[in-house]
Amino acid sequence: MSSDRYFWLQQFLNLLTFGLWGKLGRLTHYAVDAVLISTILAGMRRSTGLTPSFNTERVSIGEGKEANKWIEKYLGVGEWVMDQSVAIAGSSGWFRRTR
Repeated sequence: MSSDRYFWLQQFLNLLTFGLWGKLGRLTHYAVDAVLISTILAGMRRSTGLTPSFNTERVSIGEGKEANKWIEKYLGVGEWVMDQSVAIAGSSGWFRRTR
């Protein structure tokens, strides 16, 4: 009975949101994947000093300065997630500093 109720609730929410409710999970999945990739790039930068090198002349989205601005914002999200993760891990009892 509960699975039947869940099905009808899902159908009702899908109807209320004009079909977007079903796409919300996929959108969330892609957003989390993008943040994880950005965080991995931030970790690579911190541990090795390597940073992504983008040739803005090959980017066809607007001007090169606009593309650089968006790339910096995207990589900044990864830096922020990395900072928050390190702060939370450092304050918990599950991790300890070895350096």
